[in-house]
Amino acid sequence: MRWALLAAVLVLGACKSGAGTTAGASTVVVYTSVDQVFSEPVFRAFEKHSGVKVKALFDTEETKSTGVLNRLIAEAKAPQADVFWSGDPVRPFVLARRGMLASYRAQAAKAIPAAFRGVRARWHGVAARARVLLVNTKLLPDPKARPASIAALVNPRFAGKAAIANPLYGTTTMHAAALFVTWGEKRAKAFFAKLKANRVRVVSSNGAVKRLVVAGEVAFGLTDTDDASEARKEAGDKVAVVYPDSEEGGLGTLVMPTTVAILKAAPHPASARKLCEFLLSARTEAMMAQRAAHMPLRADVKAPAGLRSVRSLRPMRVDYAKVAAEMQRIQPWLRKWVGL
Repeated sequence: MRWALLAAVLVLGACKSGAGTTAGASTVVVYTSVDQVFSEPVFRAFEKHSGVKVKALFDTEETKSTGVLNRLIAEAKAPQADVFWSGDPVRPFVLARRGMLASYRAQAAKAIPAAFRGVRARWHGVAARARVLLVNTKLLPDPKARPASIAALVNPRFAGKAAIANPLYGTTTMHAAALFVTWGEKRAKAFFAKLKANRVRVVSSNGAVKRLVVAGEVAFGLTDTDDASEARKEAGDKVAVVYPDSEEGGLGTLVMPTTVAILKAAPHPASARKLCEFLLSARTEAMMAQRAAHMPLRADVKAPAGLRSVRSLRPMRVDYAKVAAEMQRIQPWLRKWVGL
């Protein structure tokens, strides 16, 4: 964490010194929890496209999804960031509740489904991941016998043969909160009790779930599309990806767009709007689809082979603001469930 903060001071110190000058006007400061290996090429493309210099602060693996968020909150009285590009759709609501986000109706956002845009235009979704079931096809060779719903996790037929990531962290926390919001507390808690009774393996991360499935240590696991895409690259047709509950009448597949927001007190508002438009563009979605296995939200961007577009499936109907609040509320209960 010390190194992350030191890097932030060094990067942003140069930006602060340019504020109010001609050089500062052609600069934009962005904080992001989107993996640097994927977000940095997007920023470089924006620089070439616009002539605006990007000063970026990336989250580290140790502070994933929370490091830059906490820094934005700490800097609320003296903001240095213009744009927050979040790797998930819930972190911006922490800032929204504090009145830190500006309302900006981006032109590029018109091509994005309304379900993935904030009503007050304080956030816009782009380049999404989804929660999927990764299946080992050697252990489950018959496609008709493979799980098609998260309900399979509690099916006695798969006792001890499935895995999930620790629900205290990452996208699994969001998925748990989405179930609490959608099902209600009683049904959600009963589902988690059944997970334990069915001996579902709880491992450190989505990446660990992927490794167990590829190795054949479990028949299937719940993970994200980007990890599932990596598994397909490693194991080919030895694994299959199922978008759970996506059929008509089902719960729906949980979709998690990255989200773009402009800070209300952005030091470079004009540059912030330019970057926002670029991040919401077809070009950025295409880059994120090809390089990061993120599903396009826009109809004018084709999903690469092996990856579905959001428009081709039935997304789970969730209020991301409620999910964000529920994530915080259920943390103590999840800690007890995990055994901490």
